[in-house]
Amino acid sequence: MYNGQAEQDKFVLNVLKHKQNGFFVEIGSHHPIIINNSYVLEHNYNWKGIMIERTNTWINDYNEHRPNSTVVINDATEIDYKHLFETNNVPTDIDYLQIDLDANNGSTLNVLKKIEREVMNKYKFATVTFEHDIYHTNYLNTRN
Repeated sequence: MYNGQAEQDKFVLNVLKHKQNGFFVEIGSHHPIIINNSYVLEHNYNWKGIMIERTNTWINDYNEHRPNSTVVINDATEIDYKHLFETNNVPTDIDYLQIDLDANNGSTLNVLKKIEREVMNKYKFATVTFEHDIYHTNYLNTRN
């Protein structure tokens, strides 16, 4: 039933008591279904959101399988999140922020810091998961 690689989708649903009609921001969404942390939320619980992916490898799959959400093809470290949120009418209370980037090159920490600077004065996140790669690296102590 869950698609997240480490059951992040299960975690979010449990924390938010299987909320219907939520909103997510998924940074590093990869494939729109396989090992995807927001697919079950959208498909089974009627969530909407923004998916950010660096490559356009699965653009046709996004268009076919993720009709309730917006896909942004761009480098997550270069996005103006304030502009992105404002132009997409993102609610100020966001249910789930997911960052699945490579921790070993600093992307995870850099994007977390960027989001903090650009949008956390206005937008709040009920749940957050992020890739830390503690099992094979501890780049700048990302997990902590």
